[in-house]
Formats: sequence, structure tokens, C-alpha cells
Amino acid sequence: MLPRLIVACLVLSTTFARADHDSWEKLVDNATKRYGLPGAAAAKFLAENHPPRDRKIDPAILDETIEYALKARDEFPWAGRLSRYQFHNDVLPYASLDESRCLWRKKLYDICRPIVADCRTAAEAAHAINQKLFDAINVHYNTDRSKTNQNPLEAIAESRATCTGLSILLVDACRSVGVPARIAGVANWRTKKGNHTWVEIWDDGWHFLGADEPDQRGLDHAWFTKDAMKATSDDPKYAVWATSFEKSDVHFPMAWNLEDTSVPGVDVTKRYLNPFKSANHGAQRFVRVWSTKGGERLWAIVNVVMPDGNVVQRFATRAGTTDLNDMPSFGVIPGDKRTLVIEHNGAVRTFEIAPTDDNIETLDLEWDQLATPAEANARFSALSEADAEALVARLAGLRARKIATERKSELDNAAIEYKTRSLRLLEKTFGDAPAEGRSLWISLHGGGGAPAEVNDQQWQNQIRLYEPAEGIYVAPRAPTDTWNLWHQAHIDAMLNQLIVEMVARRGVNPNKVYLLGYSAGGDGVYQLAPRMADRFAAASMMAGHPNDAQPDGLRNLPFAIFMGGQDGAYDRNTVAAAWGEKLAALQAADPKGYEHRVTIYPQHGHWMNRDDRESIPWMASHVRNPWPNRVVWKQDDVTHRRFYWLEVDRADALKGRRIVAQVEGQSVSIESDETESVTLLLSDALVDLDKPIAVVFNGTTVFEGIVPRTQRAIEQSLAGLNDPAMAATARLTVRRAP
Repeated sequence: MLPRLIVACLVLSTTFARADHDSWEKLVDNATKRYGLPGAAAAKFLAENHPPRDRKIDPAILDETIEYALKARDEFPWAGRLSRYQFHNDVLPYASLDESRCLWRKKLYDICRPIVADCRTAAEAAHAINQKLFDAINVHYNTDRSKTNQNPLEAIAESRATCTGLSILLVDACRSVGVPARIAGVANWRTKKGNHTWVEIWDDGWHFLGADEPDQRGLDHAWFTKDAMKATSDDPKYAVWATSFEKSDVHFPMAWNLEDTSVPGVDVTKRYLNPFKSANHGAQRFVRVWSTKGGERLWAIVNVVMPDGNVVQRFATRAGTTDLNDMPSFGVIPGDKRTLVIEHNGAVRTFEIAPTDDNIETLDLEWDQLATPAEANARFSALSEADAEALVARLAGLRARKIATERKSELDNAAIEYKTRSLRLLEKTFGDAPAEGRSLWISLHGGGGAPAEVNDQQWQNQIRLYEPAEGIYVAPRAPTDTWNLWHQAHIDAMLNQLIVEMVARRGVNPNKVYLLGYSAGGDGVYQLAPRMADRFAAASMMAGHPNDAQPDGLRNLPFAIFMGGQDGAYDRNTVAAAWGEKLAALQAADPKGYEHRVTIYPQHGHWMNRDDRESIPWMASHVRNPWPNRVVWKQDDVTHRRFYWLEVDRADALKGRRIVAQVEGQSVSIESDETESVTLLLSDALVDLDKPIAVVFNGTTVFEGIVPRTQRAIEQSLAGLNDPAMAATARLTVRRAP
């Protein structure tokens, strides 16, 4: 372990040395010397208004920012006419939101300068950039990007971004040639699920445009105009906001990171408003069609059919590079059934809806899960408990055989593939296979923030560290060598894929999957266990640091902490003890949850001389309960749509969102301050589905009645996890009362 620590310390000390050298005071002095009073004023504005995250920033970014901002002001006539404040606040800034900081200005200046060569105004320049930039750099709308808030270089490297990444890129491109620009957007549409981000530019007033969505009519025309007209300042969540670099008492709400209030904001709702009478609005359903769960959007014709067979509306869904929130919609009347008849490539599928209230929802339809007209009757018919159990076993078996065939090469080649990442595996098997299935032990290696050969050595060491009495013991090699190698977004998906394949091919019992990790692997356990608690029977963290992880989600996952009392690097020892106190407090408030143990060896430092092996029998004594009667779900920066028997829409899967749900007899209670709707994934293991249930959302009863078991519910539940122990046989979506 010592070589890894030495390398890690060297990397960190170099980073902090550079950061310490980066003094904002020195920036002002250097800018004054190089650029005179204009440089001094620019540097002072940045120094006085930079967000806390930029207290330590690469000096090269600041140098390039001031050099090329002043260059643009001198070169482009529209920039030269700006007031000092407009130039400082909307041309000079090196960032818009919480994107990682990078050297983008010279690169975009070189690309955009010829694009705007013949432009006379800032508006003409912005429109020209929006028309030509994205094709020139081959970046277009695609949800298969690494993260929401990409910086320009990340978007260019991936050749894809969504509305936020595209908007950041367009704002920076405009600023590179002196066009005042800022981010605008809504954290939640008032009329439908989802958020959206676009761009505003200044040319004798603010004008809006959709990034990579140029309109032939010019600025102030976009697909989202009607939705923006329905915003309201009465609730900040539904207001239209724009960014500012200058400090402000209010903030721009970032839908992907609502807890972060560091980006100053301006409420610009009034500029978008149009009289809106909710009485004329009624219930609406917006429609998207996907090839499969997590697949591509499809262009399809949707017919809205009444029970008497009358087609009352017909429209086409969007696909390709159009924005996710650019969706057709249709009106519905609560209590009246509709059938959607969907046509795609000559095939026909159907989907039944029966709205229960006057609300607005988005229907995300997955083509491979939609029924043919002949199948529809059977798939939506009520099942008995025995029939539902038999169907779960049959469908799970079919899916397991399909997975075993389609993904056979991955376990055979000891590597799980996900997008562009590869999770290589080392594996050992211990003991005889029990009748109920083998256990699976996923053991995460240390390292991180070090050369590949150091992390490889840690990986090879991890396979030797622990020996369960029974089970398949797997040490995966992290796909990257970054400091946070075990808690990036792709890790959740890859570990889930590993579990699914082990269940399908190796006879693993999904209720006996265990997670553990050492050092950087322990960092990963701190992060992964709360957000993937429903996948594990127990977890143990050895010698790691939680960073920003929170323990809320561990309510039903036994969690152990093992730490050397002398492991003071990054305060690991004191933080471990503090986490133990957090867990103890949570358990005191909820005695049937948060089972934990904390072992701090006073004689040990970072290496615990393998004394932490006592964690293995402790974990093995636990079996997952897939249907706990109480669930606490707090979204981390890597979000999930399902957790135990709860599911949320993409629009509600946001960092910081917290749901507490509990079952008592036939009553289900849900508490959440911000979540708009929750889908309950129900089973007879949780409630008696032959009897009515009552659902109370934030103190208001929102449903009373019987929820039928259906084939459709079982198929949807198995689609993502193929976990028969967690397969719901009934589904119910409820919304909180207004």
C-alpha cells in the first residue's frame, strides 16, 4: 500500500502547490502590468465576483480569459460599444455554471472569428455562430454524453451534448468574439416534466436562441417559446432564470444540482410571459417514443383513439438531434380512457392510458415493451397472485437465458463493457454452491490519481485480500485512473451489469451480493452503497474517505466501517468516526434501520494488517430484504430512477431529492418536499394486492383502491434489473397534491 500512498501524495502536493501559486491578488497585479487599466478592471471584477469553487483555479485560464476578452473588445465593433459592466459580466467570464474550468477561449475565438467576419451586429454574430459552429466542430444533441454540465472542450471531445452542454458551448463561443451572452432556462417546466437550458445574447436588449437550434426567422424564435410563456415567478422552480457572474442575493437553479446555490441568477420570467389560463389547459400528456429503455428516440406516428374507435388526434414524435423536451402533446379528460396506436416502420403497437386527475405528464414509451394490438388485452389483464408468481419466474428465466447468450463473451473474457469503458475482472470461487444460489463478493481496489501501473498493482493485490467461506469473489479493475475512479457515473451501470450477468450465468443469488473496498475502493463503497443499496445484502468500507457522500440511503443495508486509528491522511480516521456517529443517530431515530458497525483499530495506520478480514463473516450473515417496509432514498450526484419499490421520472431524478416511503398494512405513505410524482412498484411481499390500498402523499390521500397485478408491470420491472426477487407485479403512479 505504501507505494500507492507516496504517488498519491506526490500528485496531490503538486496540485496544491500550483493552486497556492494561483493568487487572485497576483492576477490583478499581472493584468495591470500587461494590459493597463482595462486589464486591472477586468481582473478586479473577476477577483471580486468569482464563485467559491474557483478560489483555487489554474492561472492559465485567467490569463487567457483577460487576454482574449480584451482582444475581442478591440476587434469587434459590437464589443467596443458595450458598457464596462456589460463587458465584464457577459463577455469576460470564463464560466457560466458549475462546469469544470478549462482553456476554451482561444480555441473558440479561432473557430468563430471567420464565422462572424461579415457580421455587423451582435445579433447577426450570435445567429451566424448558432448556424455554423456546431457543424464545424461536429457537436450535436445526444443524451449519451458523459454528464449534463460539460465544458466546451468536453463537448467537443465527445461530439455530443444536451441542452446545457450545448448552451454553455454557445455562450462561450459568443463571448469569444465579444458578444455578451448568458445561460437562461427553467428548472422545471410548468406545463410538463423536465427542465431546459438555452442562451440569451445582448444587442440593445436581451434576445433568446436555442443552442444548435437556429431558426430561419432569426433570434427570439424557438420550440420552447410557448412553454416559457407559461412560467411563473410565484414559484422559483417554475420561473425563467438567467445567469450572472456578478454576485447576487438570488441564484440560478441548476436542475442537475439543485443544492448548489453558487451561480448568481436573474429572474427574467416577465420577458417570456403570455396570459395563460389554466382553465383552458386541462390535463395533457406529452409523448416520446424510445427504441428501448436507455435507447434512441424514434420517429413514430401516434394516433389518439377514443373507446368508440374515433381518432381524435394524430401527430409525429421527435427523434435525432431535437431537444428531449421538444415533444408533441394531446389533451385528456380525467376518467376517460384513451388508446395510443403507434406506427413505426410499418409496425403497430398500442398503449392504454386512463388519467385519474387533471395533471400534466410525460409518457416515455419504449417500443420493445409496447404491446401489439393482439397482445394488449392479455398484458393489461389482472392476474391472480399465483399466476403472477409463475409469470415472474417464467419471464425472468427467459430474460436470463437471453442475457447469458447475448453477453456470454463478457464473463468469458473477464471484462464488462459499457459504452466506451471496460471493467476488467479477476475472479476466485470459494466453497460449494448452496441450493439457494451462490453469493457474489465485489471487492474494489485502491489507488486512484496515480499511473496505471500503480492502480494495476492495487488491483492484483485486491484479489488476494479477502477469502469468503463461500461465493464468487470478484476484483474489478476500475476503467479509469482518476482519483474518483470508483464513484463516477459509469461505475453504477457497470456494477449493475456485472450483477445481472452473474445472476444469469453463474447462479448467483441476487439477495446475497456484497460490496467492499479498500482505500480508494473504500471511497467508492462510501459513495456506491447508499445509492445502490437495493442491490446489496451488506457493504464494508475499509480505509476510505466519503467525500460528499451521505448515509441516508443505507436504511436497509447493513454497513460496516473499518479504519486504522492512525490513518490521519485527509482525516480519514476522524471522518470514519463521524460517519459512525451519523449512522448511530439515524438508527436512534429509526431503530429498525441503519444496522452498522464501526471498527477503528488504534494500533493501525492506513494498512490494517488484514485485521479487517473480520468483515467477511459479518457481511455473510446478512441477506438482502428486497421488500423493506420503509425506504429512505436520497439522490446523489449520480442519480437513479429506481430504488427498492420506488421509481421516479427522469425529471425527478435530481441530485439532493429525498423521498421517505413507508408501508403499514395496506397503507403507503410518501414524504418528499420536491418530487412531483412517484411510481410504486408493488408486490404481495409488500401489500395484499387482492385488497384495496391507500396512498398518502405529503399528508394528502391521493389514491384508494385495488392495483391489479399485470404482465405489463412484471415486464417493466424485470427490464432493467432482471432481478426476480425484486420483480413488481403491479405499478401505481401517484402525484403529490398541488
